[in-house]
Amino acid sequence: MSEPTAYEPPKVWSWNKENGGRFAAINRPIAGPTHDKDLPVGRHPLQLYSLGTPNGVKVTVMLEELLALGHAGAEYDAWLINIGAGDQFGSGFVAANPNSKIPALVDHSGPTPIRVFESGAILIHLAEKFGAFLPTEPGPRAECLSWVMWLMGSAPFLGGGFGHFYAYAPTKMEYPIDRYAMEVKRQMDVLDRRLAESEYLGGADYTIADMATWPWYGAMAKGVLYGAGEFLSVADYKHVQRWTDQIAERPAVKRGRMVNRTFGDPSSQLHERHEASDFETRTADKLAPAAPAAS
Repeated sequence: MSEPTAYEPPKVWSWNKENGGRFAAINRPIAGPTHDKDLPVGRHPLQLYSLGTPNGVKVTVMLEELLALGHAGAEYDAWLINIGAGDQFGSGFVAANPNSKIPALVDHSGPTPIRVFESGAILIHLAEKFGAFLPTEPGPRAECLSWVMWLMGSAPFLGGGFGHFYAYAPTKMEYPIDRYAMEVKRQMDVLDRRLAESEYLGGADYTIADMATWPWYGAMAKGVLYGAGEFLSVADYKHVQRWTDQIAERPAVKRGRMVNRTFGDPSSQLHERHEASDFETRTADKLAPAAPAAS
């Protein structure tokens, strides 16, 4: 691979809208809304605004796991946020998450709605609200939360670092791909060593640490993310593979990964989720096709 032309940064950076690869159309150096658009609100106390990316899947898995435990108060409406179309820059979404990233949760169960943004914060909010999937003893709780925070700090290197330069950047460059491949493999080794000594990341029990990490590193372990499984030799991480397969078999995980999903087999896509029965009746393969435009 040839070396790219040397780049000399200017004294003052300026925004080039044509730069940025696949996501150039939605990336910008400023915050705030670009248009007025209220968020829809369904009938359940928990309103989720999301997309079936790894960060979104963390939360829908958690909600489905809570419902599987019998927590009726975890019923939720999941509304699709199309980030490719810029839905995250609507005024309603920015009010729910000033960072304009999915997922965002608005909890209407109390007298005043509570907004919760950042997927890790949402997992902790739900775990504490329902008293589930987060240990209460100081030692196990600290271990669980440490792995949640490990994921929140590590995943940007996997997605925004390796994924961007390996799969989405307009040109392939050896230095950033090599740099982030090394880091992702180091992270996979961290997980593999932990899972060699513990059934789950937080210990003997399945917790929000696993729910946070599985959508990213489980997908990587199976070569789903960025088509980079062979490149990163993911099959070598045997303990991560065991953990990945074990979690993938959980019924709530199977349901959670379908919610707000817009890719893959149509039968695996539940664009919006408002009732448990939607998994049987409203997947993309069962929806009526859009009517043709009038000529």
